[in-house]
Amino acid sequence: MRRKHNGMRPQDIVVLVKILTMNDRGWQLKDLANSLYISNSEISESLERSAYAGLIDFGKRNVHRGNLLDFLIYGMKYVFPAQPGILTRGLPTAHSHPFLQTFISSDQAYVWPSQSGSILGQAIEPFYANQVKAAQEDDELYRLLALLDVIRVGKLREKNIAEKELKEILSHVKSY
Repeated sequence: MRRKHNGMRPQDIVVLVKILTMNDRGWQLKDLANSLYISNSEISESLERSAYAGLIDFGKRNVHRGNLLDFLIYGMKYVFPAQPGILTRGLPTAHSHPFLQTFISSDQAYVWPSQSGSILGQAIEPFYANQVKAAQEDDELYRLLALLDVIRVGKLREKNIAEKELKEILSHVKSY
């Protein structure tokens, strides 16, 4: 008998996106835990929730790319909404990420609050506490999480750009 499913948690999105960035490389729970600064048990529970939701196979190895894309584009902003907050120093996110500045120019910066941050901008709450650390060590993860923040807080034009980029990125990921 399966445990009761109490819904997805924000870090579940990051776990799934991280698995996508690993492509065909073999990974273990401890690899995900170490790279995301999340405990092994929380990674295991996250994968269980994602399997129940149909976002990863029941073997918990292969992300259902189409299902995840649908959720990211159409559901994430409602399940894990974000509102720009106070001005603070941090790591640029959303349209302030260097990759996205090639498409979008804005005087207003968005950041994940961080003492090591060099940019002053409005705070966007990360999906989980150690997200900034994990993103600083993985450029591809960082770019994908910034695209997700565009969907969470961007305007229509910005969201359309982020959706197009996500579709392009996910089309190059092995599908199951």
